[in-house]
Amino acid sequence: MNVTAPTGPDDDAYWKRPDSAAGQFGADRPVPAPKPKPVYEGPPRQAPASPHWRPPVVSHPPPPRSMPAQNLSSVDESEGAARTMTYGVGLVAGAIALVLMCLLCARVIF
Repeated sequence: MNVTAPTGPDDDAYWKRPDSAAGQFGADRPVPAPKPKPVYEGPPRQAPASPHWRPPVVSHPPPPRSMPAQNLSSVDESEGAARTMTYGVGLVAGAIALVLMCLLCARVIF
């Protein structure tokens, strides 16, 4: 095997591809036709449904029931009591937190 390029008037001839005949690599063979793509024919047909497939229908539903009457003054009174209780719990929690903060700060300072 010769790994050096020959020196001479046509130095590039060594690196060119060799001339090949058309039939050497199968270039003259017939090209097969591409396979046709399958055609989507849609979903299969279903058998017809039975004429009795529907559930029984109630033709006249009962009328809606009436809601019980509300005592608006009682609702307002209970909302006021709940608001008073919420504020009371918040004030007690805030007072406890303030006392604890004063105790902790006094202990750190003194």
